[in-house]
Amino acid sequence: MQVSQILDSKGDRLITVAPDATIREVAERLRQERIGATLIRDHDGTLLGILSERDIVAGMANEGAEVLNKSAADLMNRSVITCQPESSTEELMEKMLSEKIRHLPVCENDQLVGIVSIGDIVKSALAELKWREEVLQQQVVTAVAWSTDDESDEE
Repeated sequence: MQVSQILDSKGDRLITVAPDATIREVAERLRQERIGATLIRDHDGTLLGILSERDIVAGMANEGAEVLNKSAADLMNRSVITCQPESSTEELMEKMLSEKIRHLPVCENDQLVGIVSIGDIVKSALAELKWREEVLQQQVVTAVAWSTDDESDEE
């Protein structure tokens, strides 16, 4: 399965925040949207970074509650790893495991077109497994029917 198929299924809605948003505001937005990370974009829409729950927890562990008044730009990861719509879910799984990340922005022609999470990939992998199971079950039913037909012809 390709990333474009995941985006077709889940939609391409992007939750982004400005770099000057406070960590408190970002945390509230993550809670409201029930997501684990948000993209940081400037007023022109340029992707500047990504900020996840893990980043916020690490900031709190390092700096305490004062981190809540810092800006998203202070805590965001500026080294954003991305993927393309034609990337396969297998590629994403390998990239996420090797980089220890759970969210990948999707870019096409240097434009941000979506984001996929590890949950999106697991959901698509399960759907594909269910589809394969159904196909295999149908093949077994068809094979049994053919086998029965062959026995009837021999009599």
